[in-house]
Parts: sequence; C-alpha cells; structure tokens
Amino acid sequence: MGRTPVMTTTLRPTEPLQRDADGMLSRHFQVCVNSRPVGAIHLATHPLFGPTVARISDLSIEEPDRGRGRGAVAALAAEEVARGWGCTRIETMVPGGSGPALRLATALGYVQRNRGMEKQLPATAPELPAGSHGRPMTEAEYGPWMEASNVHYAQSWIDRGVPEDQARAKAVNDMAKLLPQGLATEHTLISVLEHEGTRVGTLWLSLAGEQAYVYDVEADARFRGRGHGRTLMLLAEAQSVAAGKRTIGLNVFADNTPAERLYESLGYLPVSYSMYKNLL
Repeated sequence: MGRTPVMTTTLRPTEPLQRDADGMLSRHFQVCVNSRPVGAIHLATHPLFGPTVARISDLSIEEPDRGRGRGAVAALAAEEVARGWGCTRIETMVPGGSGPALRLATALGYVQRNRGMEKQLPATAPELPAGSHGRPMTEAEYGPWMEASNVHYAQSWIDRGVPEDQARAKAVNDMAKLLPQGLATEHTLISVLEHEGTRVGTLWLSLAGEQAYVYDVEADARFRGRGHGRTLMLLAEAQSVAAGKRTIGLNVFADNTPAERLYESLGYLPVSYSMYKNLL
C-alpha cells in the first residue's frame, strides 16, 4: 500500500522585508502547501501601537483548499514571524459576516476587543422623547469633556490588554487626528443632550465621508438608567438623516453588554470584529 503524502503548509515571502522611515515592518507572503500556492497573507507591525504589535491582514485561502486547516497553520506561522520581529502581541480584523473566520480566530486564542456595527438609516429622522433636545457643545464645556474623554478612551484600551503607555499615546493621537480644530472641526457635531433643561449626556458625531459615525456617546453618570443613552442615539440618527447620510456606524468594546444590547435593539448589526492575542 502507498503512503499518504504529507501535506505541509508554509509561508513563502513574495517581497523583501519592508521597513519605512518610522521603523514599521511589513511583508507579504504566499500560503503554500508542499510549495503549491493556495492563498496569501500580509503581516505588518501596527501603525499606532508600534513595533511590538503585529497585525495580520488579507489572510485568504483559495476556495478548493478551504476547510482543511490551511488558514489556521498560516496564522500560526505568521505568529512565529511576528515573534521573530520582537512583537509581543498580534491583532487581526474579522469581517462581521464571516462566522468561520471568527471561529478560527477564537480557536487560535484570539480575544475580541471591540466590534464595528452599522445601521441603515430611515428616510425620516426619528423624534426625540418629549422634554429632550440636543444643542451644540460650548467652548467652556469642550475642555473638560475632551480631558475626560481622553482618560476614558485610554482606560478602555488598558482594560482590554493594551499597555498603559500605548493606550494613552493612542488616545492622544486619535483625538488630535479626529478633532484638529476642536469644536470647529469640519463635518463634526459635538452635542449636549438636555432633558427638561438639565444636561444629561453628550454625543460626538462625524459626518465626513459617505457614512455617519458615532465616535462617542455617553449619558452623564447621575442620569444613567433613564433611557438617555437611547435618546442620544436617536439624536445621532436624526442629525445623520438631516445631513443626507444613509448609514451610521460605531464601535463598541467587548463586554460592554448594556451598550451592545442598546445598539442591537436599535437595529445595528456587526460588520467587523477586532481581535488580539498576546504572544508568549
């Protein structure tokens, strides 16, 4: 009787190791089985978290070779390359509708950090509950809001495995990039929700590009549990519809169950999952 051939899955570089001026590493590979190309993968260090964090993108296996563990072996091989680069963490993004990819990442030890969600907007703007209305944030309110938002945003990453220095640097960089002119930043609305004359929450909405995007929504601590979070989301939808947008998106961190339930009840669906794994 003949022996069953051994099928070996490996990564074959398709380019020299790329290194940019900031020291970011990047390389494309073919996924091969016994030297036969069956897919591709791109590995790079993270543009925000720096050289100790790698990111897998564009992992694909051709249809005839799917379901045979090729993707899992390719991902594990990419982890070894990342270790060789000195990385201590690796990240990847899984499409929201890709159940097999999500199951694979979970089986390989990746943990969900956050998910992207989207909703198709109605043609007519929703009405806010009686007694509630939104108004623009004032300059006097902006400074304290920005300071608190930076702290809260950084802590959200710290709580989910990102080292404190990386998390705080990301918070500062993201805010500077997204709000370069503060309240005057183009295509940006930062609003205060009032209910019967009392401030009860804040909303940061971007109207840049084809899709509206909620960057931050928060009911003030002493008014939580009274439905103001839902009202803030209705305000975001109303502002988006008024600006002519057809879809609205947001990010929600894993384990934020109340927020996930709120968004799901409003019709938001997952479109992506951000996953990470510590490299021991």
